[in-house]
Amino acid sequence: MKILITGGAGFIGSAFVRLSLAPGSTNSIVNLDKLTYAGNLDNLKSVESHPAYTFVKGDICDASAVEAVFIEHKPDAVIHFAAESHVDRSILSPEPVVATNFMGSFRMLEAAKRHKVGRYIHVSTDEVYGSIDAPYDADESWPLIASSPYSSSKAGSDLLALSYFKTFKMPVIVTRASNNYGPYQFPEKLIPLMISNALEDAQLPIYGDGQQIRDWLYVDDHCRAIQAALALGREGEVYNIGGSRALANLDVVQRILKITGKPESLMVTVKDRPGHDRRYAITSEKIEKECGWQAQMDFEVGLEATVNWYSTNRDWVSRVKSGAYRDYYSQNYSSR
Repeated sequence: MKILITGGAGFIGSAFVRLSLAPGSTNSIVNLDKLTYAGNLDNLKSVESHPAYTFVKGDICDASAVEAVFIEHKPDAVIHFAAESHVDRSILSPEPVVATNFMGSFRMLEAAKRHKVGRYIHVSTDEVYGSIDAPYDADESWPLIASSPYSSSKAGSDLLALSYFKTFKMPVIVTRASNNYGPYQFPEKLIPLMISNALEDAQLPIYGDGQQIRDWLYVDDHCRAIQAALALGREGEVYNIGGSRALANLDVVQRILKITGKPESLMVTVKDRPGHDRRYAITSEKIEKECGWQAQMDFEVGLEATVNWYSTNRDWVSRVKSGAYRDYYSQNYSSR
């Protein structure tokens, strides 16, 4: 199968590309990526010479560039990862987030419709459900109550994608995943930021009381879920993808400090983010039953492996921090 990936140089997209080109795979991958601050071709060094891999630099908001990719490569399926995904950035500057996440999705859907793509996976987030009071977990029918410009743009693009199934009979599937973590994640999200700061003996900024609850999903588990949805998911459906490991942000940071052997005195409380959701919680029962997927990575094992990766890849961290993110990194923090 020839699969067109958008945002394949980003954290989750690059993990999907690497997994899809593992030995024994019969897939070929076309990676369309604008290479914004979080898009890094270093993430794909291991596959850049693979005969079944093609990289195309381009913007999903550019209709002519998108059309050219479809004409040249004639993909059988599309997996749409590309997005501006950082909540803090969406609060500081909403326009790029809305443009990429909504209009970029529109451009991709239009091109896929014209070219009669056989399968279209729209990758989204559990943040579209908003904050959920315990003990409830959101299933796929839960109302969308987005809190930030980021989550609102994703909720809008989810509905747009599903409308293309209902109106145009396009073979669209929407997936909504919980917080991802793992190697190659840009150091603005909670886990990579805290790891990189701890390794540098820098302060670890904690929003508010640090009791925001997030469900943690190892990135390769997420990618395997998308593969399962691609192969076995029902068109027009939404599938939640969770790691079934809900923890308070403060608990996660304390675990990182324990693994790195750093003192808790590095933690510092900072003013909470505007509109900060208190608890994200989803059930993955539907994708487990219909597609046979389950998360495989134990959180403690995955977190230690992630800390070890950042510890042994300090040069990668230095390179990404010294780029466009450098000034922003010194002033703003995230606990998605």
